[in-house]
Amino acid sequence: MKLKEKLENQKFVYTLELDPPLNMNIAYLLENIKKYLTQADAINITDCPLACLRMSPIALSHIIQEQLQLETIFHITCRDRNLLALKAELLGAHALGVQNILALSGDHPQMGDHPNATPVFDVDAIGLVKIIQELNQGYFSSTKISDYQTDFLIGVAGNPGSKDLEKEISRLEDKVASGAHFIQTQPIFSIKILENFLNRSQHIPVPKIIGIMPLRGKKMVDYIDKNLSHIAIPEQIRDRMINAGIEEGIHIAQELIKEILPIKEVAGIHLFPMNKLAIIPQLIMERDSDDGSVFYSNKIFSRA
Repeated sequence: MKLKEKLENQKFVYTLELDPPLNMNIAYLLENIKKYLTQADAINITDCPLACLRMSPIALSHIIQEQLQLETIFHITCRDRNLLALKAELLGAHALGVQNILALSGDHPQMGDHPNATPVFDVDAIGLVKIIQELNQGYFSSTKISDYQTDFLIGVAGNPGSKDLEKEISRLEDKVASGAHFIQTQPIFSIKILENFLNRSQHIPVPKIIGIMPLRGKKMVDYIDKNLSHIAIPEQIRDRMINAGIEEGIHIAQELIKEILPIKEVAGIHLFPMNKLAIIPQLIMERDSDDGSVFYSNKIFSRA
C-alpha cells in the first residue's frame, strides 16, 4: 500500500527526514537505510537543507525507490529555480516515478555555504502547490493544456510552535486550498503546543503528520535557539538536556510519541533523526495493540 492510500485509509504512518550526501559515494548511505529505515512508510529527501549543497533530492529519491523499494517524499524549494525550471524538475521527477512531494519556499542562500548564490523565489510554497496541482490537472502553461496529467501527492510544511500561529494557520489554509494533500510539521517538544495547533487547525481537512526531533545534547539546543528560532523548546526539556546526551533526547522523543499516539487527529509521526539513522528503530511503535501497550523495537511502555 502506497503512502497516498495509507493516508486516505487513515493508517498511522511514520515518515522521516534524510539529508542527501555531498559526495557521490552513496553505497554506505543505502546500506544504512536498508538496515535502519525499512519500517518507515516514506523517507523525506531534503533539497539543499539550510541552503547548503547536497545531491539532488529527485535523483536520490529515485535511487532509493529503485534499489531499496522504499517510498520517498522529495523536497522541492522555490529558492533555486524559476517557474520554467520548477515545472521541468517536476515533470522529470514524475517520469522517474518520484511522485510524493513536500513543497517548500526554501531557506535563503545567505544561510548556507553559497551565500552569493542568487535567490529566485518566483513563487512561494503556496504558489508552488498551485503549480503542482495545475500539472495534476494537465495545465502545463497558459497555452498548453494536455490530456496527460501528473499524479503528485502534495505535502506542505506547518509549524505548530509558530510565534504567530494565526498567520501560520492562514498560510496552511491557503496551501490546502491550492491543492495540498497532507501536512508535515516542524518538530514539537510540547503536547500543549500540539493540542493548541490541532484545535486551531481542525477545520483544515488533510492528514497532519507531526514532527519529532530527538535532541543530542545542550549544544544542539543552543544551535536551535540561535539558528532555528521557529522551533520552540520548553524550559523543562532544556533542563533535561543540560548534562545529557542523545540517550535522553531519544527518551524525550519516546515520551512525546507515546502521548501523541492516542490523538485521533494525528495521522502520523515525522522523525528528524539529523542523519543518525541508527536511532530510528527505537522511535517507531504501533498505534494500537491488543493489550493496550505500545511497542518499540526494543522497549515496551504501558499506556496506563
